[in-house]
Amino acid sequence: MVLNMARSRGVLALMAITSLVTVWLCRLPQLNNDITRGPLFQRHLDLSLPDAPFVGWPLERVCSETSWTPGLVFVCDNNSGGIGNIRNYMLTCLRYAIDAGATGLVMPRIRVRSEKDLSDITSENYQPFTYFFDESHFRQSLQASCPQITIYDTASDVPNAPAPFKTEEITPKNLGRRGGCDRRDHNKHTGLFASAFANHLRSTAAEFNLAHPPSLEHPRIFRLTWGVQFEWPVFRDGPEFASTFGGLLRFRPDILALGNKVVAHMRQHARQFDADSHSGRFVGYHLRTENDALDVWPDYANQSKAYLARSQQMGYDMKAGYLATGNETEAHKFFSDATVLHGMRVTTKDLLLRDYKEDLAALEKLTWDQQAVVDFIVLLQSDFFLGVSPSSFSMNVALKRHLQAEGLHTRPWRIGGEGDGRSWLMGKYEQFWEDWLFMYEAMWP
Repeated sequence: MVLNMARSRGVLALMAITSLVTVWLCRLPQLNNDITRGPLFQRHLDLSLPDAPFVGWPLERVCSETSWTPGLVFVCDNNSGGIGNIRNYMLTCLRYAIDAGATGLVMPRIRVRSEKDLSDITSENYQPFTYFFDESHFRQSLQASCPQITIYDTASDVPNAPAPFKTEEITPKNLGRRGGCDRRDHNKHTGLFASAFANHLRSTAAEFNLAHPPSLEHPRIFRLTWGVQFEWPVFRDGPEFASTFGGLLRFRPDILALGNKVVAHMRQHARQFDADSHSGRFVGYHLRTENDALDVWPDYANQSKAYLARSQQMGYDMKAGYLATGNETEAHKFFSDATVLHGMRVTTKDLLLRDYKEDLAALEKLTWDQQAVVDFIVLLQSDFFLGVSPSSFSMNVALKRHLQAEGLHTRPWRIGGEGDGRSWLMGKYEQFWEDWLFMYEAMWP
């Protein structure tokens, strides 16, 4: 009898525990098979990593608030320059497309620079999206968070597209009365863009005798003009959107894998000069002195002096550095200056891979801008980063790294000053326009 009573008490206790667990589980957030929605996951999520999971709910929220127009299609290929400019152009164009209510997007292409003249970024040589980015990741992430948008492989795949095919070009900030602003100013009418664009659709349909509103039978296809990449104030939709939207553009898998290999080799290299802790910590440098750099930007003497002085001031135990540059001559100058003046051992991706023939061959098959993506991946994972303003490459690396500490709640980068403890950008911070400071407010991390 005593045994039966004990068993009964055990059963009752187990039932009580089961009930409590059931209640507790019911109170957990409903993840809808998306682990990135969970608060525990997001609390520890490092959005600064090049392969961080895409957190889609901020985009899903924005898309749920949009009024959509069937037959309205955007083309986002009027980009140019390096990875920083092209990445920001695509994201800004897509953000405009969402606000306009476009239900169609032509898979973006990438305009590549001339191989003979790196400063020539306006050629009509286009490469597919996969030149830089992971197409599968982009399609899946956009479809999951914004299913209202259909992605077309090419412009000719748009149903009932006009023949011969021709896009309508617009400059978004021309749709609002800006009055007295600098031509480089952000779009001060992003909050009114949807209504301004709707008026544009209506007025141009009446002027050119077009069907209105657009429809699948009578689509209208728009292409943004060149130069819109630094127009949209990225924090307009909140820090969680600003922190995650750029995750749509993940680098293509083979370049990402190669970049991660270089990081591993760099850690091994750094351990040789870190006898005490063997941590493999290293500083990342971006030396922007290639022949396409603008004359008004800091030259080699200014950049190298600032970088090496900053390295010494930090007082870190890091004695190894990784240099990202496309200027081989000045790379060797930097090696010498770093070693002689500060005892730093600086290297590059090419030198790190020289004993790994297969990986070196893979690197050498990449174009100049694709190799810059490898540098981008390595610099994101350095223990401290030193770059130059107003290089969009340096800015983009610094702002992406800035996501590490606060993730979804990341506040804007503090322009100038001491950086954020992970990165520092040398440069001039006196005039908002002439020193290109406006770019910070419109750069997607």
